[in-house]
Order: sequence, then C-alpha cells, then structure tokens
Amino acid sequence: MTIAIPESVAAFVVIVVCVLLLWLLLTILRLPLRLIFRLLLNMISGLVLLFIFNFIGGYFGYELGINAITALVAGVLGIPGVILLVLVQNFL
Repeated sequence: MTIAIPESVAAFVVIVVCVLLLWLLLTILRLPLRLIFRLLLNMISGLVLLFIFNFIGGYFGYELGINAITALVAGVLGIPGVILLVLVQNFL
C-alpha cells in the first residue's frame, strides 16, 4: 500500500529543504567571509597609511614600496607596522 503525495506538497517540501540548506551554507560561510572582508578593509587602510607616509616621508628621503604585503602589514599593525617596515627597509 502506497500513499500518494500531491505534487504541490512535494514541491513545497523541496523548496523548504533548499531554503534551509542555503541558510545553513550561508551560516557556515559567514565567519570566513567576515574575516576576509575585515582583512581586505585593513589592507585598504594600510594602503592609505602607506600613501600618507610616502607623501610626508618624501620630504625627508623615506619611501616605502607599496604592494600587497606592505599594505597588509600596515593595515593589520597600523602605525607600528609602518615603523616596522621602515626599520626593516633600513636594516636590510
């Protein structure tokens, strides 16, 4: 003996299951995406900080290369990161 399920009920169940799976996937990925976004935002702020340093430091003969690594260091560490980059450049 089999029970016949109407197509509209089956479609509704499939839609609910898909929505729940999508919600679960977004919940799992939210933390890494938030971390990546925060890291990108810090990198942009580090890039701005490096531009400001190069603008002011140009008058005194100090310049730092601007690339992804230096922007990341300056973005994560802030002003101490820029000082660290200056010290590394002068000692290497």
